Amino acid sequence: MLLKVFFQYKRMDTIYLGSDHAGLRLKTKLVEWLRKSGFNVVDVGPFSYDKDDDYPEYAEIVSRAVVKNKAKGILICGSGQGMDRAANKIMGVHASVCWDEESAFIAKTHGDVNVLCLGERFVKPSLAKKIVGIWIRVPFSMEDRHIRRIAKIRKLEGRH
Repeated sequence: MLLKVFFQYKRMDTIYLGSDHAGLRLKTKLVEWLRKSGFNVVDVGPFSYDKDDDYPEYAEIVSRAVVKNKAKGILICGSGQGMDRAANKIMGVHASVCWDEESAFIAKTHGDVNVLCLGERFVKPSLAKKIVGIWIRVPFSMEDRHIRRIAKIRKLEGRH
């Protein structure tokens, strides 16, 4: 049912995707799936397997594009944690590792996450599609407590 709703929710939002070598297979599958679903996808690489493709480089490329273009980003590495740490160093990025549908729902509704991080070693493609579907279609809750907390995070960003 969730995937059916997702396919009805076609938007021409731009989604930037990047990975390191450990996330390449999952990234390639998500790029293809999102394009078929009607999204404008910018794949920043890598495009072939190379152990020297390190997550900080792709996290920065995607994160800067997300902030500059007020877009969404998906980053994939082996665990998702490296991408998460690197992406959150860019002012304006609110990244979160999600490992199931509930974590994606919470990340979006409570944290207004604009960069989704996935771990290819832990998330199979079928689950990744469900996670991405929720993250794309579920809106931020706009509850006062979540707005207040995000504002506090932005203050932290501004001080450092």
